[in-house]
Amino acid sequence: MKLAPIAERLAGNRFILDEEEPHIEVNQEVAARTGTADRIILVCPAHVYSKAPDGTVQVEYAACLECGTCFEVADPGALSWHYPRGTYGVQFREG
Repeated sequence: MKLAPIAERLAGNRFILDEEEPHIEVNQEVAARTGTADRIILVCPAHVYSKAPDGTVQVEYAACLECGTCFEVADPGALSWHYPRGTYGVQFREG
């Protein structure tokens, strides 16, 4: 059985955004100084992170798969990451 491309397989997922308590926060100064900014942009499988023209890291929370890869490669103090509160976050859908 041949699997569909990743983007197609993930297209059915939903993300319920918690606007009161974001589950990802980037300390822009530390991320830029330590190289974390470039690493999290590179490793995120959902392309949650991007660099703005001014060099800051932008976060698209609604694409997050909650895998924690960004947190694993971030230098201490550069990124605050935790699972969203109950009922918020990614809802995986198959097919």
